[in-house]
Amino acid sequence: MLYLKEANLEDMEKEYRFITNAPAEENGFTNPDAGCTKEAFRDSVLPGYLRAAKGEGLPEGWVPETRLFLWDGDDIVGLFRIRHYLNEALANGAGHIGYGIRKDLRGKGYASLGLRLALQRAWDIIREEEIYLSVRKDNPASLRAQLKNGAYIHHENDKEYFTRVRRPAPSA
Repeated sequence: MLYLKEANLEDMEKEYRFITNAPAEENGFTNPDAGCTKEAFRDSVLPGYLRAAKGEGLPEGWVPETRLFLWDGDDIVGLFRIRHYLNEALANGAGHIGYGIRKDLRGKGYASLGLRLALQRAWDIIREEEIYLSVRKDNPASLRAQLKNGAYIHHENDKEYFTRVRRPAPSA
């Protein structure tokens, strides 16, 4: 069963393994905590994730961000980051949601399914009428995941597509 779960202390060991095994940067998804020690993860990285979700202790220019691990049963298969609102840099760049799937599990639909779950969660956090995303042009699988989830290409530059997902109409 596939589900999203916020970063938390109880799953620290599995979260640590996922974060430290993910590359520092790949396909536009950054992981500044790649390769950190277990002590650093426990004492500063994970508490930083929890504070960032509350908007506490953010570096200058950062916005609150919730980190959601994508689980398949007992295994973490991906990570989704939901930024609660946009500043100018995010509005012109990464957008509201960033995500990465474990390299050995790509091509199995995890990005599409995880993004669907992340969008559902994001609408409870984000007040804008559209959710902004971006994707490198050399990552067509990620673009397909976004398009499958209702995104449209808003604009592009030489390296990236900038997509948007409109807020769903209220159910009657």
